[in-house]
Amino acid sequence: MRRPGAPARHRPRLPFVPLLALTSLAGLVFPASPLAAQSPPVPADSLGWHRQAVGQLNLTQVTLDNWSQGGESSVAWQLTGAAEFDYLQPKYAWTNSMKLGYGRTKLGDSDFRKSIDEIRLESVVTGGATRLVNPFVSLIALTQFSTGYKYQDSTRTATSAFFDPAYFTESLGLAYQPSKVFVERVGAAVKETFTNRYNMYADNPATPKVEKNKVEGGITSESDVNAKFQNNVLLTSKLELFSNLKGWRRTDVNWQSTLTVQLSKYVNFNLDVRLLYDSTVSPRRQLKQSLALGLTYAFLTDTPH
Repeated sequence: MRRPGAPARHRPRLPFVPLLALTSLAGLVFPASPLAAQSPPVPADSLGWHRQAVGQLNLTQVTLDNWSQGGESSVAWQLTGAAEFDYLQPKYAWTNSMKLGYGRTKLGDSDFRKSIDEIRLESVVTGGATRLVNPFVSLIALTQFSTGYKYQDSTRTATSAFFDPAYFTESLGLAYQPSKVFVERVGAAVKETFTNRYNMYADNPATPKVEKNKVEGGITSESDVNAKFQNNVLLTSKLELFSNLKGWRRTDVNWQSTLTVQLSKYVNFNLDVRLLYDSTVSPRRQLKQSLALGLTYAFLTDTPH
């Protein structure tokens, strides 16, 4: 039964997205050769901590005064950061990553509006039983910094806030890594959704009670591609799938691909495409694309300690 007054649930659609599909298949373009599969253990001088942190600032400003061809003045800024802290040992590897992003845009006389807002933390421990397939355990956390709004005409409606919602996914399974470019992890998982005011991310409209939190068990799959071309082009793609085993249409999708071109030591070009699908939030897929040229600075370098 559906709660009185609750909106009808449409059949979700997952259209084919060629750009994301091509980037995620990059791992197949660089298959593992027999030599890669038989590579020796991690060298002794590579053991220990590897640390890397990069920040990027993008700025855009346009001013129009008595401009006969029309248009509006605009200001936009985005600040992003990514960090990795990895601990390598002969029998296991502990990898930790953090991705942060926040930006705002002002068009004409309107107020500043949020354009990007992301907090993502991931920690993975992978065993070293074999060279190709190994057990792993992982934790992923997702949330945002500030309140998000849905704008319609001259009104705005708050739809999210810090830790509202917040997603945590714990998983345990097997990891397959045929090369340094591609890794696949599949296992059993528990996905937890926490809300405070904006309960639509966790609430089940088929029940009379409004749920603020949701815990689901199921199966997860995570595919990572990290391919470097020459010395200045990097393609990364991460496809995360979670199914609560209640039908393939209930599979959550989080697919993000980023192309980074280093134009100089401090200037980078970035193309980022992200696809989201969660039938609890919307019956249709969500898509975000951003193109940026900005200043980049490396705070930490990849040096074993």
